[in-house]
Parts: sequence; structure tokens; C-alpha cells
Amino acid sequence: MVDLSTTYLGLPLKNPLVAAASPLSKKESTVRRLEDAGASAVVMYSLFEEQITHESLALDYYLSRGTESYAEAMTYFPDMEKYNVGPEEYLNLIQKLKKAVDIPIIASLNGISTGGWVEYARKMEQAGADALELNIYYLPTDTNLTGQELEQTYVNLVSDIRRQIHIPLAVKLSPYFTALPNFARRLVQAGANGLVLFNRFFQPDLDIEMLEVVPRLELSTSSELRLPLRWVAILYKRVEADLALTGGVHTPEDAIKSIMAGANVVQIASELLSNGINRMSELLVGMRQWMETFEYESVAQMMGSMSQQAVAEPAAFERANYMKALTSYDNRLYI
Repeated sequence: MVDLSTTYLGLPLKNPLVAAASPLSKKESTVRRLEDAGASAVVMYSLFEEQITHESLALDYYLSRGTESYAEAMTYFPDMEKYNVGPEEYLNLIQKLKKAVDIPIIASLNGISTGGWVEYARKMEQAGADALELNIYYLPTDTNLTGQELEQTYVNLVSDIRRQIHIPLAVKLSPYFTALPNFARRLVQAGANGLVLFNRFFQPDLDIEMLEVVPRLELSTSSELRLPLRWVAILYKRVEADLALTGGVHTPEDAIKSIMAGANVVQIASELLSNGINRMSELLVGMRQWMETFEYESVAQMMGSMSQQAVAEPAAFERANYMKALTSYDNRLYI
């Protein structure tokens, strides 16, 4: 029987299929179902920097309001149950999930600036999180902000988070960096144990009748796999960090490709949201069948077997592949 086990962020996992951050992690019952369906770990939905900052400002307001009105008010504290509506609920959910399931629970923190809010990374660890995924979701619009300055902001944040926690730290990135391999190495040097490729920026749309900018959330498709697949293959063994591929994994073949490129795990959300949690078990069955058909004994045997360093034509991942693709399409025009 094939061995699907792998390791990610130092965590032993029964297989490479991880439930990515999504609304599916908001309920204890749903996380139990993910475990039953075969998920080897769950990344929780993100706690945003803005939520933590908002709670802090609200708490300051309620603690200071009316304190000068009369003597007794100097010792007044609000009912904390009324004001801990965001971050504290998140920490409580971590504790509940750790008691409810046996698979690792990976907390997710979303932010960009350094500051007091990063202390919540330590609180997540204290709540029982097995690891932390730092989701740095930032779209630079300031024309005075240079790429070097933006990258250094990311590195500083990773360094600040690393100082707060002892559990493994993964950084979820976007693909929009000038020299991604160098930047990835700097993040690892700053304390990242893993890299998650890639974040998907939500693209707004325009309502030309109402003259409004409207959000449009579209789930991924298998066609999106090629971008993270390429970079996982390039970064494999070039950075001393585990790699997670996310975005475009919808079939057993998608997962197999990701592992062959060099991913320790694949993170899945859109496929589960589209076709149900039980799709996880179907993907695992499909992976086993494929591996048995092609006589692979384990995930470890496959991992990185088609990375840039392993393939016969490494240039296929670079500019030469663009030339070949254009040439092959030209040939079709003359058929």
C-alpha cells in the first residue's frame, strides 16, 4: 500500500492534503468533518490586523468613558463578554478545535505593519495552535513606495512575528515580486519555516450602471495551478523551508503535480467549497490509485522529482520555455 505521509513545518502529517484558510474552519463541526474526510491539517480562517486594532481602540474607549464622572467610576471596567467579539473568539476557537480533532491546527494571521497587534501571534501559540501562517496581503498603491522598501516591510514583520512565537511559522506570499527567489531566502533568514505559494488577490469589478466598485469573489480552477507549480519547482531545495502549494488544486493529478514539483503539502479550499467536504476523501483515493498505477511507493519518493533541479531540461521553467511555447503555437497555424 502506498505511503501518503509527509511532513510540513516539522509536523508529521498522514497525507499532503491540507484544508486551506477558508470559511470552512469557522465551525468546530465542519473542522471535524474535514478531519473525517481525510484532511491532514486545517489552516484556520485569517484574523486580520484591522480586527485586532479595532478591538484595541474600542476597548480603550470603553475603559476611559466616564472615569472622571464620579469617584466610583475610577474602578469601572466594562463587561468583557460584550467587547471581545473578534480576536478573543478566534483564540477560543483554537482551543475548541484542539480538543475536538487530532490533526494539526494552523492559525492564520493577516497583516502588513509591525506593532502591538503582532502579540496575537503569541496568544495563538498559547491557545494551542500547532503552527502559524502569516498571510501578508498588501496591494501597494503609493507611487513613492519602492519595491525594496515593501520587501523590507515584509521581512521586518516576519522577524517581529518570529520573536513572538516558538511554533513553526509559514509565510503566504503573492507572486508579484521582482526577484522572488532572493526575497524568499530573506524571509527564511528572518525566521520563516515554510512558504505558501500563492495568495490570490481578490480583484474588484466595476458596476458601470451604478458607478460603484464591487467585490467579485471567484473560486480557483485547475488552470491557475501552473503559476504556483512553476515557482514551487524553482524554489525547491533553493530555500531551506518547506513549501505549500495553494490555488488551482482540484484533481488528484493537480495534487500529484504539486508534490512532484516540490511541495510538501497542497492546500485546498475552492474545490471543497464547490463540491463539498467529502471531495477531500475522493482526492485521496484518486492519488492512491494513480500512485499504484505508476508504481510509486510513497509521497517522499515523488517529492521534487520534477523540480527545476531534477528535470532533464531546467530551462523549461524559464525564458526558453516561452520561446518553445510560441514556436509550437506557430506550427499549429500551418496545419
